[in-house]
Amino acid sequence: MSKPVVAIPCDFREFDGNVWHVVAHQYVRAAVEGAGVMPFLVPALETGNDIDEILDRVDGVLASGARSNVHPSLYGREATDADGPFDPGRDATSLPLIRRALDRGVPLLAICRGIQELNVALGGTLATEIQEQPGISDHRKPDVPDLDIAYGIRQDVVVKEGSCLAPVLGTGRIRVNSLHRQAIAATAPRLAVEAIADDGTIEAVSVIGAKAFAVGVQWHPEYWVRTDAPSAALFKGFGDAVRGYRKSKAG
Repeated sequence: MSKPVVAIPCDFREFDGNVWHVVAHQYVRAAVEGAGVMPFLVPALETGNDIDEILDRVDGVLASGARSNVHPSLYGREATDADGPFDPGRDATSLPLIRRALDRGVPLLAICRGIQELNVALGGTLATEIQEQPGISDHRKPDVPDLDIAYGIRQDVVVKEGSCLAPVLGTGRIRVNSLHRQAIAATAPRLAVEAIADDGTIEAVSVIGAKAFAVGVQWHPEYWVRTDAPSAALFKGFGDAVRGYRKSKAG
């Protein structure tokens, strides 16, 4: 039996004067090895993507992290230099893909930038440079060349009792690798908070009344999916939901 297929929106990047549609390898690897699915990379086009045509061909959506941030105009705020860098093609691809996947009941896992896209797509807002706010810890990625150190698991989050993540990750404290300088400010009305950091930063959400698995996490489970139990459990839960959706389509 063929593997289910998961759409991953690309980033639009420039290297040596050429422009590329790219996805970081760690997300592709985690989709294949952790969720047991085949990735389908969706180009980051400002116009031209047919969202329903894409969703007709896939069984899930994985909204990955990225170096860029959602443009503040999409949540009603003027952009400043501190809010960048931006990726209009990613915004124009990922936000409609998230909304339509939820409408159709396609399983969704949103990571880092992805959780922020999910919040904005459903009417929430974001805060930038959160480490400058009183009482907020520095969640930024350490500026070191060794990625194993940069993505090190060093922060506690608390998974709420009764949350949809509780059967996957358990309740109470788990340790994660949360690396970000933006975070959810006003939570979208359709989102339930699933996990928080000790400083109150929202670290995981789910979509209230979703037809299928629909979860966003601010941390990076894809990086340690091979060796970290919570990371592996999250991708397995997503993969199981994708397989269930594929089976339901087959009748």
